[in-house]
Amino acid sequence: MFINFTRKERGFVFYGDNNQGKILVKGAVGNPSTTAIKHIMLVDGLKHNLLSINQFCDNGFTITFNTQCCIIQHNDDRNVMFKGLRVDDVYVLDLDDVSSSGAKCLIAKNEDSWFWHRRLSHLPKIKFVKDKLCDACQKGKQTRVSFKPKNIVSTSKPLELLHLNLFGRARTKSLGGNYCGFVIVDNFSRFTWTLFLSSKDDTFEAFTKFSNIIQNQLSSKTISLRSDHGGEFVNHRFENYCDEFGNSQNFSCPRTPQQNGVVERKNRGLEELARTMINEMNLPKYFWADALNTACHVLNRIIIRSILDKTPNELLTGRKPNLSHLRVFGCKSFVLNNGKDKLGKFDAKVISKTASARFYRSSKKRVSFQQGVVQFN
Repeated sequence: MFINFTRKERGFVFYGDNNQGKILVKGAVGNPSTTAIKHIMLVDGLKHNLLSINQFCDNGFTITFNTQCCIIQHNDDRNVMFKGLRVDDVYVLDLDDVSSSGAKCLIAKNEDSWFWHRRLSHLPKIKFVKDKLCDACQKGKQTRVSFKPKNIVSTSKPLELLHLNLFGRARTKSLGGNYCGFVIVDNFSRFTWTLFLSSKDDTFEAFTKFSNIIQNQLSSKTISLRSDHGGEFVNHRFENYCDEFGNSQNFSCPRTPQQNGVVERKNRGLEELARTMINEMNLPKYFWADALNTACHVLNRIIIRSILDKTPNELLTGRKPNLSHLRVFGCKSFVLNNGKDKLGKFDAKVISKTASARFYRSSKKRVSFQQGVVQFN
């Protein structure tokens, strides 16, 4: 609490029971910008902070006591510098509550408070008597009440409920020739799959293919689908599919993305991570699908499903994820020349960066990264 002090080599303070405490330092406490209490001593072993009344009187203060508080004023201008509240039989002084002799407080009269509210641009932090609603504030500031999160897991196994959402159309075509992204989130495990489409019209075919594969892999059946009211989900083909396989469709209300919040938030997270990775390495925008795939792969293995306290990958497969294979997205890699081109004795064994990029875009084959080496499958 000291704002300045000097060490003392000797000196003692005697207590009421004739014991004594050694004086360690002497200095001032309080607020240096307004008023500080000087000649304060730090005494070894003293358990409480005590102030001497005669010190205040010697330094030009007047102290007034009543049953509730004590007030400390300057003798010259009678300004209140400190105010202590009575707690049981002791008057307690708050050193942070220090008044400045030059301070002024501007207030508005109650009857004019609404005029000042309007004059001060309807600022919400100004305190005044609010005996009515401000129509302008309601029109300009009103927001929707936040949707409370669930504290329970509403499903008991994977694929019981799938959240679906589509984003796009992207301005840049991906390396695979796609413009749209299809995100699917399992409600139980929060495991996420990303599919990429050349057009929103391909949504139904992509979902039926995905559904057949994932149901066979997990030996489980989908029960319910939840999505927004987009035309790619509200159509006869989806209705007939759900009727045939006994799936129910849940739709969020129009202009209420919060009701489809699980996959909406996942969309946002994937896009932000992909944008960050692309811009970090200054990669071309047509890598957006690869960045999204990478972000989805990572999130499935590192985020913790609330309440269940496990990762989505562990909840879906029963195995804890291994992150040793991960590499920085866009890191420097080398493509091994597998002998298709005749190489001389001292020619480089890797394809040049320009040639490898041209080969990748022309063949559109998938690349696997292993220890900084790129191999085409």
